[in-house]
Amino acid sequence: MSFFELVRPAGVPSPVIVEVPHAGLAIPEQVADELIAPKESLMRDADPWVDTLFEQAPSVGATLLVAKVSRYVVDLNRSATDVDPLAVVNANGAQSVGGRGVIWRIATDGAPVLRRPLSAERYASRLALFYEPYHALLGELITETVARHGYAILLAGHSMPSMGRDVRGGPILTRADVVPGTLGRSSAAPSVIDAVDHHFRSRGLSVAHDTPYRGGHSTAHYGRPAAGVHAVQLELSRALYMDERDSRPREPAMSELQRTLTALVAMLGRLEKPVAASAGRGARK
Repeated sequence: MSFFELVRPAGVPSPVIVEVPHAGLAIPEQVADELIAPKESLMRDADPWVDTLFEQAPSVGATLLVAKVSRYVVDLNRSATDVDPLAVVNANGAQSVGGRGVIWRIATDGAPVLRRPLSAERYASRLALFYEPYHALLGELITETVARHGYAILLAGHSMPSMGRDVRGGPILTRADVVPGTLGRSSAAPSVIDAVDHHFRSRGLSVAHDTPYRGGHSTAHYGRPAAGVHAVQLELSRALYMDERDSRPREPAMSELQRTLTALVAMLGRLEKPVAASAGRGARK
């Protein structure tokens, strides 16, 4: 099977690239014997239907890259060196990430994902099969886009539960409809961030920047406004488009949000060339 899908623009390419790294549910045969992956957990820890929400992006000029494998196989929004020391035997540079690094050891509900810690060879194999090709292609797409337009806008599509705690803990609260993550407004030019904000607010949606998600690997690694690459992680409340109890999409809400996102991608493609702010980059997630 193909582990990701690339859809080129239907017409004249715009400077926008949309990536959807967490909508996939597939468990390839190469790693199936290493995982415990109940269907309900797979869907809960994925970003359900986000690939569908953005599927019209190429019709308005954007390039669309969608991962097909579950994040239980490899988390494409983590650094390759972000490794739980209990997930990989003798991992070099392992960090304490609470069981969910580039290789997930436990699900968000605490249930085990790995049957046993991976050997260094199995870890390297997962990266070589699933992680490295995805990011190699994404890097090539960004390079091509900057060469064509002089800049690129990377929009990373994600979803989040409508209620949850802040990353620091505390009470369970209702989250905003949309959370643009830009690492403290450092991964994209102000004009890009402000355009995203205005787009959603003008449609009656609530927006909370960097709360609770400031951005992940894609924003941190690719977002270099001074070099012409502007990256925004876009977290969408699942209550906007699906029933969170069974993960089924709701209509007409699903189609309405898809139209809103397609319009966002089209608008970003028409923006005047963004200019990086003079301030330095903020703290990362």
